Amino acid sequence: MEINEQELFDIADRTMQNAYTPYSHYQVGAAILCDDDKVYSGVNVENASFGLTNCAERTAIFKAVSEGAKKVKAIVITNGTEEMSKPCGACRQVMSEFMGPDDIVFLANNRNDYKKYTFKEILPLAFSDEDMN
Repeated sequence: MEINEQELFDIADRTMQNAYTPYSHYQVGAAILCDDDKVYSGVNVENASFGLTNCAERTAIFKAVSEGAKKVKAIVITNGTEEMSKPCGACRQVMSEFMGPDDIVFLANNRNDYKKYTFKEILPLAFSDEDMN
């Protein structure tokens, strides 16, 4: 299936409105295209105990995995500010479990600006299952 970039952006933007951000007010939305050709979405969900907050990227990936998907082909990450989204280290590590080096990562902002990367560009020295041998 060809990546429908606009559909992924639209889903990420719409979903971002569901973010639970009473502390930071920093809303993030993510949409992923998986190998089953389904699109899954996620938002950041904050918690008063900040360490228990979950990012949009991980929410979308965990949702996809819980429904049977095991491979992410592309992800769009957007937020409610003019700054480009940047996945945190925890999200990048979770992404490395389900994305290959040449899979696509779109980082976007609230003005529909975006940059397109391969996963290996945003995490060049990923720790993976191959490192477990």
